[in-house]
Amino acid sequence: MTPLRPRAGALLPTALAVLLATAGCGGGGGGGSDTTDAKGTGAPSGTQAAPHWSACAAPTDAQGGDGKAPGKEWECGKLAVPLDYAKPDGEKIDLALIRVKARDQNHRIGSLVFNFGGPGGSGVTTLPGLAASYEKLRERYDLVSFDPRGVGDSAGVKCQSDQELDAAAQIDATPDDDAELRTTLAANKAYVDACAKNSAKLLPHVGTVNAARDMDRLRAALGDDKLHYFGISYGTELGGVYAHLFPKNMGRAVLDAVVDPTQDPVQGSLGQTKGFQLALDDYLKDCATRTPQAGCVPQERITALLKDLDANPLPTTQGRKLTQDEAVNGIASALYSKDTWRYLTSGLREATTKGTGNTLLVLFDALNGRNPDGHYSNLQAANRAISCVDAEQRYTVDDVKKYLPQFRAASPVFGESAAWSLLGCTGWPVKGSWKTPDVSAPGAAPIVVVGNTGDPATPYAGAQQMARQLGKGVGVEVTYKGEGHGAYNSGNPCMVDAVNGYLLDGKVPSEGTTCS
Repeated sequence: MTPLRPRAGALLPTALAVLLATAGCGGGGGGGSDTTDAKGTGAPSGTQAAPHWSACAAPTDAQGGDGKAPGKEWECGKLAVPLDYAKPDGEKIDLALIRVKARDQNHRIGSLVFNFGGPGGSGVTTLPGLAASYEKLRERYDLVSFDPRGVGDSAGVKCQSDQELDAAAQIDATPDDDAELRTTLAANKAYVDACAKNSAKLLPHVGTVNAARDMDRLRAALGDDKLHYFGISYGTELGGVYAHLFPKNMGRAVLDAVVDPTQDPVQGSLGQTKGFQLALDDYLKDCATRTPQAGCVPQERITALLKDLDANPLPTTQGRKLTQDEAVNGIASALYSKDTWRYLTSGLREATTKGTGNTLLVLFDALNGRNPDGHYSNLQAANRAISCVDAEQRYTVDDVKKYLPQFRAASPVFGESAAWSLLGCTGWPVKGSWKTPDVSAPGAAPIVVVGNTGDPATPYAGAQQMARQLGKGVGVEVTYKGEGHGAYNSGNPCMVDAVNGYLLDGKVPSEGTTCS
């Protein structure tokens, strides 16, 4: 059973570029002890040895790489951290790191650490692909990212094989009768059982709290007194949790495409459903203004297509069939950026006029971490494992049936899949940690919180709530009236200036700053 999308979403341009084009690290880490108390608050004591940096190899399949190493200016390394922070001197795991040094070393501020979202996205793969967007920041920062624990090459969670994932994607994720429901539940159980079998030792320790502790180890290893941080999508939740645990260690930070920390999984999924429907509505309005309008597929035809796909998947040149669930995910994938709306037009037109699903399947693959050669990254496995060890809620079939009317009302396109995806943590072998994350951070430096009014994956209200929960004098909200997931990477000059002004010069934007 395929989830509608990653829990909070992630930036997708790199994956989409590779897939759509196809369609038409060495070193040792340091140790150190940890005196974190039972609640996980407080900074690690002692010292953390600096990573040994060396030339980067091509990212692995688990990281979602395309077989190409980044340029020679990039360096890769590893950082050893405790598997279990309750046993800080016990077994260690290695975190995969990547960096490119600041151009102006004489005026270097420090390191700027990125998390691009998911959860489950590889920072080692993503940062080089998006680095052009951060060239101005590189003037005075080393740009650094990492694969969080359980992700990519940082003790990546393993669940099902590539072949098993392909087969699972063909199963109806929105059951209409008892027989389909039994098949769906069996597929979910098979996935959960595979995760428990292949990653049992790791699963209890891959949550966001431990990832935040790892970031403080990384800060120390980089030699920085403060963590300067750029979190996007799920990375905003990770940044908020870090600020809560280590408020005195938080330096200049920006949270862009913000997760609402006050929402439980039902509220969050319903909010995303509404967000994707809003983005689809905006896409359709935009498409209708273009010439020729014949290329636009209206929503009524989209919903009819999805209904047809329930029983009659479309053929593709890959030899795989495009299912209803894959089409829903493919549509969602294209809505992450206005730059990819044209692919949605092509995919919908192809499906409705030619009866083939090539483009929508490629878009689905981009969202779910499947490379053109058929290998999956561990995005799905890491996303499920991190989400389920974070949230304590476990939903039943009766719960889903109760919520289905709300989800269907929120979106005739995305609602059904989103509601059934609530079963993702049902039967998970590890208990969750929280109902909602605590991100209150009294005493932390100002954190710029950026909300995009047209964001499908992390709706705008999340930024308002995050700023409020961080606390007075900490969360500073900035609004971008735009489309797509995130704001800074839009290149909007007002937005770029607001973020750069804080990260480079320490100039906190005025509360209520709005860019359009």
